[in-house]
Amino acid sequence: MEIAAATILDLKALRKLEKESFDRDAWPLVDLIAVLTFPEVIRLKAVDDGGMVGFIAGDPRRREGWGWIATVAVATTFRRRGIGTALLHACEQQLGVPRSRLTVRISNTGAISLYERESYKTIDVWKAYYSDGEDAIVMEKNL
Repeated sequence: MEIAAATILDLKALRKLEKESFDRDAWPLVDLIAVLTFPEVIRLKAVDDGGMVGFIAGDPRRREGWGWIATVAVATTFRRRGIGTALLHACEQQLGVPRSRLTVRISNTGAISLYERESYKTIDVWKAYYSDGEDAIVMEKNL
């Protein structure tokens, strides 16, 4: 597995990964194009045997002193192999800010466990954040 910069050429693979990973919360096409083209966004992909098996995007907000992990996705058949952790570490290193934040569905216990192992702490709960009304946990880590 290799971690590399993602580009607009990864749009089709990213769209497939988003739908597989997030189903009802998958980003629409316009958001995927934005995340792959906006200049400040950190976008990394995990590649195995030439195919995208993971993706992360981070938005450094230097004026606020923190960065936002906008999305982390790993293909179902590649989960529990450390790919999400590797992507998280790589993105955190490139953010160039003292803290990192992210949101996660309150029911996504697997992701919450990963973030807690990586020293993220819950700082807020956003009520009815997701389209189906589920709450989001906001987590933060000192980098």
